[in-house]
Amino acid sequence: MAQVISNSGHDDMIHDAVLDYYGRRLATCSSDKTIKIFEVEGESHRLTETLKGHEGAVWCVSWAHPKYGNILASASYDGKVFIWREQNNQWQKIYEFALHTASVNLVAWAPHDAGCLLACASSDGNVSVLEFKDNTWSHQIFPAHGIGVNAVSWAPAIAPGALTSASGPATPSMRRFVTGGSDCQVKIWEFNPETGSYVCSNTLTGHNDWVRDVAWSPTVLSKAYIASASQDKTVRIWTSSNPDLREWKSITLNVDAVAWRVSWSLSGNVLAVSTGDNRVSLWKERLSGGWECVKTIEE
Repeated sequence: MAQVISNSGHDDMIHDAVLDYYGRRLATCSSDKTIKIFEVEGESHRLTETLKGHEGAVWCVSWAHPKYGNILASASYDGKVFIWREQNNQWQKIYEFALHTASVNLVAWAPHDAGCLLACASSDGNVSVLEFKDNTWSHQIFPAHGIGVNAVSWAPAIAPGALTSASGPATPSMRRFVTGGSDCQVKIWEFNPETGSYVCSNTLTGHNDWVRDVAWSPTVLSKAYIASASQDKTVRIWTSSNPDLREWKSITLNVDAVAWRVSWSLSGNVLAVSTGDNRVSLWKERLSGGWECVKTIEE
């Protein structure tokens, strides 16, 4: 990844670099207000497109699932979210969401079986969810964390344990996500089909400084796992084993530096934590309980 970034054609700091579903394309974004698209072939890569239009640093890019086409979302300091699509080798901005009044810090697509849904976390304290359905975009926007939302992450579309229960998945595609805010809180949101809106079903407290990132594990085992990274130099791992996810327990990992990002492996059982001292540590749950650091990578 470093090799790609070092000669990526951006003039400023790279904020995000994401491979598409097949690993054939890399999207990067930067303080220079642009997004670059690279074709990746083996060890080599070539710049194929530079997307312009944001008026501030671009913090985050995210690929939609290929079942929706070649679609990329971007989030910027300018308060806007852009949706880009490639058709016949031409990239085009197909939608612009401009209702946030401050920086949009992170965007995340829902699991594809829940629908074509994008959640956006903003410094204005609000979260928005954009949905593409019946050929049109719609949105909801609602207050989440008073002094700013830093991160958002979707739950798997199947509730924990549903795959292993005799009756099979009772609710095939749950719409649930977690947010982290500058109010030191982690909140869980659920879509209520009756009211057609998202409601906060749980507020998880324990951090004593900004929550910088949250990550919901993609695994659908008997438990749900959420990791939260904070400025308080800890990562908390929250688990819930009841199907309605009403009760959560947490374990604290001391990482000795500001925790910036957390990310789960695809199988969901290894957690990567990146910290302000330019390290990435990998954590695994012990069979006996508790978590251990299995590897540290100096950047």
